[in-house]
Amino acid sequence: MTRLLPLLLLLAGCATVPPPPPPAPPVAEVGVAFDRAGERGAYAIGLADPAAGRVVTPDDPVRIASISKVLVAVAVMKLVEAGKLDLDADVSEKLGWRLRNPAFPERAISLRMLLSHTSSVRDHDDQYAIPLGGSLRAVMAAPTSWDAAHAPGTGYFKYSNLNFPIVASLIEIVTQERFDGVMRRDVLVPLGLDACFNWPWCSDAAVARAVVLTQAGEVVRDDLKGKRPECPVFAPEGSACDIPGTWRPGVNGALFSPQGGLRISARGLARVGRMLLNGGTLDGVRVLSPQSVEAMLAPAWVYDGRNGDTDHGFYCSYGLAIQHWPVRRAGCADDPAGDGVARAGHAGDAYGLRSGLWIDRASGTGGAYFVTGLDDDPPRGHSSYRAAEEAALRRTLELLRN
Repeated sequence: MTRLLPLLLLLAGCATVPPPPPPAPPVAEVGVAFDRAGERGAYAIGLADPAAGRVVTPDDPVRIASISKVLVAVAVMKLVEAGKLDLDADVSEKLGWRLRNPAFPERAISLRMLLSHTSSVRDHDDQYAIPLGGSLRAVMAAPTSWDAAHAPGTGYFKYSNLNFPIVASLIEIVTQERFDGVMRRDVLVPLGLDACFNWPWCSDAAVARAVVLTQAGEVVRDDLKGKRPECPVFAPEGSACDIPGTWRPGVNGALFSPQGGLRISARGLARVGRMLLNGGTLDGVRVLSPQSVEAMLAPAWVYDGRNGDTDHGFYCSYGLAIQHWPVRRAGCADDPAGDGVARAGHAGDAYGLRSGLWIDRASGTGGAYFVTGLDDDPPRGHSSYRAAEEAALRRTLELLRN
């Protein structure tokens, strides 16, 4: 009986179970506040490279995750302005092959649907990371790349990274250039950014300042030690990294990670936010027309209680690669700032990083931030966002009040 007592106490609810250990603090946290005219304040806490003890700064580039999609949408809108792309045409016409959800073969898919995640394209086992030598067409032929229950263009939202390799392929086809080079020439350089998709186009100085991403104490991305990676794209193990010999326009738009592979600093993100606040102009340079900015920022989808997957209330309104919050309806917990102010932008989540770029058009202000070193499932905060990113966002917005 003595040996059974602990078990009986546990079953009776009398045994004390020790609480889980508190989550580890972020390895690095950076925030930059801005308005239409310029920067309003910045802060940086922690280490860009824990092994080397290098302190993080607001100028250090990091793999910013899904905020990358905002820059891709800027490139798309520039091509729309030039008459090379059409937001509402069947993208099959440019791809040169029929892109269709096999469950709805007569429903055409447009760029607007891809950019707003209403295309019925679905992620499955990270198939959006198509290796060198692979093809987008082969990935899209798999039934697992599609939602069999919801047709494209019917207004049903489901966030899917795979939309953006399709978008990048279209960019390559109409320019006949590599996606990363187009992004540099048409978007990053006009914005005055030392940034790049993956690492080929960033400066040596930026490479030397790369933020190392860790998760659960283990390095997962960009431990560069001051040098560019030998292969800047995902290549099958044991294969040669022959990008010039393998690349063909539009065959594999996933190569340079359009869904999340942008390396950019928080200070660089602030410049993107200022351009949006200024209707497409930054420091006297016209990047986009005001009409294109409006097209990006206007809601293309708003949750009505049943017309999409909100991911626990995280997504409740979406434009063209632009999120909006807060949406005040049941099921939406999308106000990480906790102040009820309407903001637009995008969040990022990958490899232990959480990031955000948000603008308040009414006040003409905004904030960009990132935190690194988080677990795969860090504690949630007061909203559907995680506590660490809520804290970083609120610290960044506090800079606007000083």
